[in-house]
Amino acid sequence: MTDTVGTEVFGIWFLIGAAFVFFMQAGFAMVETGFTRAKNAGNIIMKNLMDFCIGTIVFIFLGFGLLLGEDALGGLVGVPTLGIFTDYANFDWSNFVFNLVFCATAATIVSGAMAERTKFLSYCIYSAMISAVVYPIEAHWIWGGGWLSQLGFHDFAGSCAIHMVGGVTAFIGAAMEGARIGKFSRDKNGKVTKVHAFPGHNLVIGALGCFILWFGWYGFNGAAATTGPQLASIFMTTTIAPATATVVCMIFTWLRYGKPDVSMCLNASLAGLVAITAPCDVTDGLGALIIGAVAGVLVVFGVWFCDNVVHVDDPVGAVAVHCLNGIWGTIAVGLFATTNAPESTLKGLFYGGGFGLLGTQLLGVVTVLAWTVVTMTIIFKVIDMTIGLRVSEEEEIVGLDSKEHGLASAYAGFSIMDITEGAMNENENTDLGVADYDAASPIQRAAAVPVAGPVDADTGMHKVVIIAKLSKYDRLKSALNNLGVTGMTVTQVMGCGIQKGAGEKYRGVEMDVTVLPKVKVEVIVGNIPVEKVIETASKTLYTGHVGDGKIFVYNVQKVVKVRTGEEDLEALKDVE
Repeated sequence: MTDTVGTEVFGIWFLIGAAFVFFMQAGFAMVETGFTRAKNAGNIIMKNLMDFCIGTIVFIFLGFGLLLGEDALGGLVGVPTLGIFTDYANFDWSNFVFNLVFCATAATIVSGAMAERTKFLSYCIYSAMISAVVYPIEAHWIWGGGWLSQLGFHDFAGSCAIHMVGGVTAFIGAAMEGARIGKFSRDKNGKVTKVHAFPGHNLVIGALGCFILWFGWYGFNGAAATTGPQLASIFMTTTIAPATATVVCMIFTWLRYGKPDVSMCLNASLAGLVAITAPCDVTDGLGALIIGAVAGVLVVFGVWFCDNVVHVDDPVGAVAVHCLNGIWGTIAVGLFATTNAPESTLKGLFYGGGFGLLGTQLLGVVTVLAWTVVTMTIIFKVIDMTIGLRVSEEEEIVGLDSKEHGLASAYAGFSIMDITEGAMNENENTDLGVADYDAASPIQRAAAVPVAGPVDADTGMHKVVIIAKLSKYDRLKSALNNLGVTGMTVTQVMGCGIQKGAGEKYRGVEMDVTVLPKVKVEVIVGNIPVEKVIETASKTLYTGHVGDGKIFVYNVQKVVKVRTGEEDLEALKDVE
């Protein structure tokens, strides 16, 4: 009776775990969207939605049978079946749903590396091929009773079957279609001379995606557990490895780049999760710690390698996270497997098991890698030679949201500054009530504020354009209003001076220019002396630091009030 109840409980948990894995689709969508530019956000959401939906259809008709159908050809493939239609009452519903969500994960990994320049139709085709053929056949070798499983190859939740396959496919696709426009500067011989950073437009969304993925990974790794102790141990290793990877990455980037890299640390969390996926059920706490530590360094190396050595443009770091750490996690089984873990019967090299298991793991990596490289290269080549992989230059520059989906913006109702900068207002809680101008020394004030002399006034009317920090807008508006200037046009803009903004790095690559949020205030003055407007604005904006802003003055030849037809100074009276 107890065994029956236990079986029932873990059967339910199996499906709950599948739901966890499905929710990871949202995590992948958020990570990819946050790490890329706003003009492609809708396209990325659409791709991650269609991954699962198209994958479901092709998995019904072909993929499920190739993965879990009756073994054929000496363990190379399963026999396709349409049992879902012909014998639904006896169909294996649980295994279908569980393997479907894993299949969708393998397909969606590719999306991030090929983001921002791939045709949507092409994406739908190769995503369908991954779900229908590429993933199911190699997964049959590992989980469907195929030849690798018969040799003793161990990949509990998919470091090899899912993540390495997705990461290798991502590398092939990104390399084949080339880098995004402007990613690399090249000399006249085509040699890359500089790597340019393309920061993602919303790191907050990217972080949310990372947390969603981590949460879903407890189902990803733990859904197939069969006992309570085994499940608890899997949860522990699935926590230790990514946490360690993130800490190691933080320290490493802090030492290497001078500051801890936020986006790289988010990727490190995912890298640790990928690396522990294969050995999560057969390793102990120490093994998980070491596996995670290596993953934290490996992800930084992978991003650097793609950018600076092979010059493959991977916007989200999918190759570093999934390919390299998928390989590492699979090999780690042969190093750190131990019978100390609940239900484990395997011993790795470091736990007295010799080289046998390690050799089997290496064989699995090489053969699955070869299968993926051959099949996906053929698929990408055929697509590229027929309908093409990449969008046109114009489509890439304008954005795939507009060109591929007729979507003006995925963020309707928000300005572009809201999208790219997030929270723009600077924190002024440190202001103790003393104006920066009043606190400055007389020498500083004399150098900064006085106007050299009267501005040439042909008509007596001037347009004053003030570019300033966004945080100074309210004070500037009040100061001008108190002076008597009530009519103004205000625009939120982005900009920087000769200092090119702040010197920042994004995933180890120095950004050329960091444009900062600014406000542009335009006023027309006639009866108020323009020198007074300049003096008021200067005193209000002054801090003594780079970025206080600039004031531009133009002569105005003509002003016409639309409502009354009044001209020049008469037209300005009710404005000032």
